[in-house]
Amino acid sequence: MLAASDPYQGHSFVVLTTVLLAGTAVLCAAVAFLCSRLTARGRADGTPATVWRDLALSASTAGLALYLWGCLHLYLLDRQDRGNRCAYVDGVLQRPGAEATVGEFVPLRLVCRMPDGTSHTAVVPEYINPSVAVLLALALAAGGVSLMLHHKRQSTPRKAGTP
Repeated sequence: MLAASDPYQGHSFVVLTTVLLAGTAVLCAAVAFLCSRLTARGRADGTPATVWRDLALSASTAGLALYLWGCLHLYLLDRQDRGNRCAYVDGVLQRPGAEATVGEFVPLRLVCRMPDGTSHTAVVPEYINPSVAVLLALALAAGGVSLMLHHKRQSTPRKAGTP
């Protein structure tokens, strides 16, 4: 753990490692499930509710993959690289060695605070957080539609002789 006076308080290595390992396991499981839905048997089971469920899971999986990609950018940096990346704003050297960094997981970013009070983000690609937000919104919407269709199907009386 870093001391409060340490200017490089980035993401915890232990937490970042745990997020990457657990996230990769979940990502592999989700991809395996989605691939199983592409088989002939999986397609035969396709109701509108399952199609929307699979869309929700696909969007969630893509969002998780992007989040892990951003985490990997942070994971591969050491303290020196973090300081060097913060010294540059839009590719222009500002103040080498004078910045402090703060790591945040939601949204995923490394905030570089300059001595003059300004701040900027570094390391994590700029497209990660907006893309993850859009994909999660899509996942929630598709999941909601799937639940409504499933509930509607369960509450609709069935004709005699239909499964």
